[in-house]
Amino acid sequence: MKKMNPRGEMPFLDHLEELRWRIFKSAGAILFFTLVGFGVVYYYGVMDLLIQPVMRYTPTGRLNVFNPVTPFFLYVKLALIVGLILSAPLIIYEIWAFLAPALEDHERRAIIPSFYLGFVLFVLGVAMAYFLALPVSLKFLFGLFPDYLDNLIGVDEYLGFVVRLLVGFGIVFELPVVVMILTALGLATPTFLRAKRRHAVVIITVVASLLSPGDVIMVTLLMMVPLFLLYELSILLSALIVRRRVDRSILPSQDGPDGAVEKGDS
Repeated sequence: MKKMNPRGEMPFLDHLEELRWRIFKSAGAILFFTLVGFGVVYYYGVMDLLIQPVMRYTPTGRLNVFNPVTPFFLYVKLALIVGLILSAPLIIYEIWAFLAPALEDHERRAIIPSFYLGFVLFVLGVAMAYFLALPVSLKFLFGLFPDYLDNLIGVDEYLGFVVRLLVGFGIVFELPVVVMILTALGLATPTFLRAKRRHAVVIITVVASLLSPGDVIMVTLLMMVPLFLLYELSILLSALIVRRRVDRSILPSQDGPDGAVEKGDS
């Protein structure tokens, strides 16, 4: 049983011990699900799914390998990515279990739904990247090839391109979740977000440019548009959290005024 001081707080060294064990559990979850990821990648054709969009642009319908160890390391990289995705719920739980005791009840009620929203938004971001941004970027890039160049595409380079695109879209779609958590913690307000719209436009443009592959302007625009919409959604969610907080603060107390006598006591 963890020791508590008279105020019900855990000593600092116990906090460090708890943090150490939660990091250890998170690392173990990543290792376990990475091993599971090997099976998922190998038996469920994850690599085939990622390669399929580029097949129409290769002369032979195949990608090229320039190093004999490349296939092995590709499986390792993809297994690690799958492991991180599968272990994410457990890692988030460990983070939440460590931080939750320090949060107020209204902060917990606001943050918990953000985890579910974050999962949905990540899936939507990856889906948009795979079904929309990836085909557009491949068509644009291969449309620039002159006739005197052959499309000898290395599988390692191509999969790195695709993974960065998919994960980049998934991460940037988490913007509303970040804003919800910051608002619940009192670090952001809808008024502040509205006042910083111009700054947000600049930041969104820079982030989209960095995450979009190469100099594909169309992909950058495809990422910027949903980011602008997500920023507006973030303002709306922030306003809802603040409004609920204000409504609770003005509700009359259920205990009644001091000195009040309940019915039946007279």
